[in-house]
Formats: sequence, C-alpha cells, structure tokens
Amino acid sequence: MSASRTTPRRALSAVAALPLLALALTACGYGSEAKQDDAAKAGVSTGGKKLSADTVKIGYFPNLTHATALVGIQEGLIAKELGSTTLKPSTFNAGPSEIEALNAGSIDIGFIGPSPAINGFTKSKGKSLRIVGGSASGGVKLVVDPKKIKTLDDLKGKKIATPQLGNTQDVAFLNWISEKGWKVDANSGKGDVSVVRTDNKVTPDAYKSGSIDGAWAPEPTASKLVAQGAKVLLDESTLWPDNKFVITNIIVSQKFLTEHPDVVEAVLRGSVNTNAWINANPDKAKASANAALKTLSGKALPADVLDPAWKSIQFIDDPLAATLDTEAKHAVKAGLLDQSDLTGIYDLKPLNKVLKAAGKPEVADAGLGVK
Repeated sequence: MSASRTTPRRALSAVAALPLLALALTACGYGSEAKQDDAAKAGVSTGGKKLSADTVKIGYFPNLTHATALVGIQEGLIAKELGSTTLKPSTFNAGPSEIEALNAGSIDIGFIGPSPAINGFTKSKGKSLRIVGGSASGGVKLVVDPKKIKTLDDLKGKKIATPQLGNTQDVAFLNWISEKGWKVDANSGKGDVSVVRTDNKVTPDAYKSGSIDGAWAPEPTASKLVAQGAKVLLDESTLWPDNKFVITNIIVSQKFLTEHPDVVEAVLRGSVNTNAWINANPDKAKASANAALKTLSGKALPADVLDPAWKSIQFIDDPLAATLDTEAKHAVKAGLLDQSDLTGIYDLKPLNKVLKAAGKPEVADAGLGVK
C-alpha cells in the first residue's frame, strides 16, 4: 500500500451517529462460579491492585460477534482484572458512532469491526487509535431466498442487503461481486447486483416483505433470515486462508494507551481470560451472551437463531492483522477508501505480554505495528 496517508472517501464516513445507550454493569451471571476458576488458569490476575486510572470506559455492540465483551462484562471476567478500577460500559449500533465516542473521550477502549477501525485510523492520519487485540473471527454469511436464488450465479439481477455503505460486510460483498466479473457502483449500489444498504435491525422485515432477495450479513441477522426460510448460500469464512478473518477488534485511544498502559493490559488480560472461558464452556458462554443481549435489547434470541449463529463465530485473541490489511485493499479497490498507509494501526506489545504470561503463543501485526 502507498506510504501516503489520506482519508477515506466521504461515502464511507457519512453515516449519522446513533445515540449512545448507557449500560449498567451487571453482577456475575450464568456460570459465574465456574468462570472464576477457569479464568484464573488462563492468565495472571492483578487482583485488587490499584491501577493508574480510576475508571475505564469500554464500548461494544449488542451483537454475538462482540460476545467477548458481552460475556466478559456479564460474567465479571474483565472487571476482575481491573481490580479497583471501575468499568463503565456503553453500547453502540454503528461503527462510526463508536469511533466518534473514542475520539471525543466518551470511551477509552472499544470492540469494533475492521472497517470502522481502518476509517478511524486513516481519517485521523494515524493519530486517533491503535488496535491492541483481536476478539472474533467469522460469523458472516450470504443468505438468500431459495425460491429465487439457487446458485451463486443467480445473484445477478437480484437485490442483496448489506448493513451499511462501506461497512465490513459491504466491502466484502463488493469485492466478491468484483471477483465474479460483475459491475456495481459502490456508492449507489446499482449494477449487475443491486446492493441495498439495510440496517441489520430491519433486514429480517425487508426479507419477509420481499423487498430484498437475500443479505450478506453478520450474525445473528443471517440466522434470523434462515429461521424465516432463507438458505445459506456462502459462508464468508470459506473465502479466507484457514477459514479465518477478523470480524471484531479491540481498539484503544492512543492518549489512553500512553497514559494508562496498565489498564489497557488489564482489559486485554480480561479479554484473553474471557475467550478462554468461552471456548472451554461454549454452552454456558452462549447462554451468558444471550442473557446480556436480553438485558440490552429486552429480548433474548430464540434457539433456532442463537445456536447456528454461535457455531459460526470463533472467539480468538489474534487480531488476524493480515486479513485486516486485505480488507483495506478491498475497500480501496471498491473505491470506498483512498490508498492509505496503515503502518502503526497495531500495537500488540501489551497483548503479547499477556499471552506470554498465560503460556500462549504471541501474535503478529503483519508489518503494520508501531515502529
């Protein structure tokens, strides 16, 4: 990629900020007794040690792909590592609003998808954030109306939803269309396939009404459509090496990282411990994530949506930096991002310190780390 830093095109960032939803920190929930023992084995606890900040503000989405945050907060696994530092969580419905909150100091650390992280970094000319860890891979599917679409070639001429112009799934679908040799105007969505930008909340209703023929969507939206009769035509993980691609990162403001590295390390320790607990206790973790979603949205996911959605997501500590670099190149090719230098978007030293202490292998930054 070019050594010059430029900002993303206006189309990629012109998304209205959605309101912040304040979330009260809950007490330990389902499986809370088991989590303490399992988590202690996965890392080194700071116990009640006094850290450099009285409070850390963490943002995330009420989505299954953010289950590290959902479960880590629900079960007290992140708070445990913070000792006497208070965790103040907030939830978001869109990446741009979370980036705005990070830039404004309303949050210090965030769980977020790759495209918003790239946009935030490039818009600030590399001064706003760092990616300090991974959280999840996968959990994105192309689901379609089986009466209208039976093969991938049948997508031509159809209306397929993505969550938002320039978001991670939108870029992935535009790239897939391009590799098929089809043409679509990235900004309008018009072309050989009609790309219809539709909020995940209304995608199921849009599918039910027939206004879209399918969607390239994250979980649990994809499984909600399947529960309505849609068919999974493609799992995006099959398009990536080792079936892994980043869907959720952990970002931190550079100011907070500089001033409170011990707090960032504690949150990362909590994240690593949470992922270890999720993978060791998948059924309890699934129930915990669903309980958190019910608290946030007022409604839990039914089993026919929750179960297949959960199975398609991998919870990992590796940010899969090489796949983020590839996704950025896809956005450039689609015309949604100017050629940009992402060097410095990662600082994985705190995470690798935590992983080493836990006896886990260190992870790489694909040459995009702080020099």
